[in-house]
Amino acid sequence: MKIKTLAVTMLLATANLFANDADSLSTNDTITQEQAQLLISNYVDSITNSFNYQTGEVLINTDLATINVPAGFKYLNGEDSETVLTTLWGNPPSEGADKSLGMIVPDNFDPYSDSTFSINITYSEEGYVEDDDAADIDYDELLEELQASAREANKERVKLGYGTVEIVGWAAAPYYDHENKKLHWAKEIKFDGAEENTLNYNIRILGRKGYLQLNAIGGMSVLNRVNDNINPILSSVDFNPGNQYADFDSSIDEVAAYGIGGLIAGKALLKAGLLAKLGILLAKFWKFILLGVVGIGAAVKKLFFKGSEE
Repeated sequence: MKIKTLAVTMLLATANLFANDADSLSTNDTITQEQAQLLISNYVDSITNSFNYQTGEVLINTDLATINVPAGFKYLNGEDSETVLTTLWGNPPSEGADKSLGMIVPDNFDPYSDSTFSINITYSEEGYVEDDDAADIDYDELLEELQASAREANKERVKLGYGTVEIVGWAAAPYYDHENKKLHWAKEIKFDGAEENTLNYNIRILGRKGYLQLNAIGGMSVLNRVNDNINPILSSVDFNPGNQYADFDSSIDEVAAYGIGGLIAGKALLKAGLLAKLGILLAKFWKFILLGVVGIGAAVKKLFFKGSEE
């Protein structure tokens, strides 16, 4: 099977890599699948080999929080994490609270492996999240509301040209550690046309002025690996003194407009009526869909190996 060199040339030009190899070929020439795979592999390797991984104690966002990287994992700083998310996984650049502060990844992290996962770290400074509603939440009822609202929102998604989204169920039921102010839960999500369901594993660590978001990125096949490591991951991250939940000062600090239930439902979605506007929000923040699809390498191959008829 052959592909047009033009497609590969465009890829290489975008990356500003291997320019000499690309320029040596005419756009009317063809190269084999093996040659194209080698060029793409070299391109990916040139990026991943530049990453600077860290272990041990790592400060997040200057002095906001600290990670003591757990055994079997390593830390990738915010700049390199954004490279993974944008250059390798095809997401648009993040801004503000969506911008990555770093990733916790397994020692054998391979951004194109179907069996890999990463835990992306961001920070939302939207106020002190009161947790007095945690004990009263009926999580089964909440799940039913989320599922029903997602089905209703699919009507708008279809109008916008997007595939449907189904919340299959809890992959891990919500659990709030009241003493340590840490919340985690996971949903299994089915995106229309995807071969594997997506794991949406969420960790929230509450602080004085907001919360850290740790989102596991991967397919359902990595659920057991995430579950096996959830406790060391949870215990590895804490706000630094001055930013901790106990440091809240009601005379000067703002209180968030949502509680624990709002964090699980999605604070912005809760304000809109429990996913009532999911279609519009996902149209705007479509990158989160891509974040859940680990098999990007296969997608890239499909893009380039359609044949030379076009």
